[in-house]
Amino acid sequence: MSVYTLGVSAYYHDSAAALVRDGVVVAAAQQERFSRIRHDHGFPGDAIAYCLDHAGISLDELNAVVYYEDPELKYDRVLSSFAGAGPRGLRPFANVLPEWWAWKRDVLARVDAELLALGRGTAPRATASQHHRSHAASAFFPSPYENAAVLTVDGVGEWQTTTIWHGRGTSLELVNSLSYPHSVGMLYSAFTYYCGFKVDSGEYKLMGLAPYGEPKYADLIRRELVRLRPDGSFTLNMRYFAFHQGSRMVGRAFEKLFGAPVRDPESELEQRHCDLAASVQAVTEEIVLGLARAAVELTGERRLVMAGGVALNCVANGVLTRSGIVDEVWIQPAAGDAGCALGAALDHSVAVHGRPHLAAGGDGMSGALLGPGFSDEEVERFLTAGGYVFHTYTEDKLYDEVASHLADGAVVGWFQGRMEFGPRALGARSIIGDPRDRDMQKRMNLKIKFRESFRPFAPAVLAEDAQDYFGLTGDSPYMLVVAEVADRIKSEAALRAGGPSRGLGSINEARSELPAITHVDLSARVQTLTERDNAPFTRLLRAFKAATGCPVLVNTSFNVRGEPIVRTPEDAYRCFMRTGMDVLVLGSHVLHKDDQPPFAEAGDWRDEIPLD
Repeated sequence: MSVYTLGVSAYYHDSAAALVRDGVVVAAAQQERFSRIRHDHGFPGDAIAYCLDHAGISLDELNAVVYYEDPELKYDRVLSSFAGAGPRGLRPFANVLPEWWAWKRDVLARVDAELLALGRGTAPRATASQHHRSHAASAFFPSPYENAAVLTVDGVGEWQTTTIWHGRGTSLELVNSLSYPHSVGMLYSAFTYYCGFKVDSGEYKLMGLAPYGEPKYADLIRRELVRLRPDGSFTLNMRYFAFHQGSRMVGRAFEKLFGAPVRDPESELEQRHCDLAASVQAVTEEIVLGLARAAVELTGERRLVMAGGVALNCVANGVLTRSGIVDEVWIQPAAGDAGCALGAALDHSVAVHGRPHLAAGGDGMSGALLGPGFSDEEVERFLTAGGYVFHTYTEDKLYDEVASHLADGAVVGWFQGRMEFGPRALGARSIIGDPRDRDMQKRMNLKIKFRESFRPFAPAVLAEDAQDYFGLTGDSPYMLVVAEVADRIKSEAALRAGGPSRGLGSINEARSELPAITHVDLSARVQTLTERDNAPFTRLLRAFKAATGCPVLVNTSFNVRGEPIVRTPEDAYRCFMRTGMDVLVLGSHVLHKDDQPPFAEAGDWRDEIPLD
């Protein structure tokens, strides 16, 4: 008889649920994909219902429910911060503490009540893991390694901000840790806030902005903001920060240090913001390398696995993979707090049932394709009921048909199989295009994604061709490593210059034969594809290569600015009709924009999108 464990993360940001059966991950999803509220922090009731439905079970059949962190420990940290904040922290903490007194301190009882309210049976009483242990379990237990060093780095859990673990078989031993307020996640978020982006969601914008600048402030950051030690540890100079006081990320001293107030989110970006982004990125990379060295020294392992929000910094990950500090790196694709639901469930299940995926080779994430899927019959019923015009193709003809549209310059919404778990679109809920098109990046950013023009797009490449196009050291199936584009495809101007041109004024320069995916510093956030990772997307890439000679496609998430990635055919059709996409592929069904009836919903979608 199978034994099921449910993991739950909720009530901070990126709520999620994950279901594990006998040590095997069977389903996982973020609540935002159901509620359509980006980074939804509410109870993940819809995600839980999906997990149960996918497995065909009720709550009665669960062996355990595990919450992703310890509410008592977190309450201690909140209370301690309140006590140390002084008069300036009184108002923000006065808004937070009543919630803790009312229910957050006893959040497990809230989880029990919410589960009962689903009307799907009676679940076991919820138990608590710890935040960084959940991160560590999400990284190590699904990894392809029997033994590994484990590094988790984020803003803060209960008290811990950085932890090093030793993973061996089914055991996970804490080796060393750093505690709040000393946090590289908080350091990076402070600059995210200072440059006018939203904390907990705008950090990737700061990372994308960094290559347009020079690290002019890196020495100042090392001298005034963070003290780096030879053993990999670090401390922040709290004189400059205000996040521990509850209302702002940075204090007036921070603004004085860098010579200007916090940027208004609606104001124009300046070159100094690019330089600030480049500077904190450089320091973050230095910290990550120091922590990786410490992990190797403390565990004796040459393989490293990573999770936590900082593990989503794919530029730092690329630097790490090329550093020689470790032989191999594996990063949990849902490295943020959503992945903690998975880690909490695995930590409980693996102790009893082991890690069955190791026998088959590869990792245990099923290509991160762990969310809901829709059959061709379900899609056809939706399309027919709406009166939408579509053509249905056999599998062989589908890939050739879509590849032909891509080669002709079409932007395609690609909706196939089960939805991805984690923040990256990996070819199940993706918008794709021809990377050779010089106008593709600008068109996708401004006419489809409705986002800042400096934002780069990622390439998806056939794994067997990756080395010819990118300076990778190994595979990158989850789009979590940045690599330099190969010299053979760099533009003559870039090769003559001996390096990239910097600055926001260089956004539209063509730097390689694949301008749509080549960032200003001649890098790209690479996704490598094999049939095992994602068969439909891999077959489409093969068809595109056969048609054009190019084994690379632009791959960006199927959503627009301010919205979660689409989950259902209805979500996908709505996004398709209200953006500049040309073709929509839903399973075996292909829709052309010009063939569709007038879209019934009034208004411009861009008016509904919050600026963040």
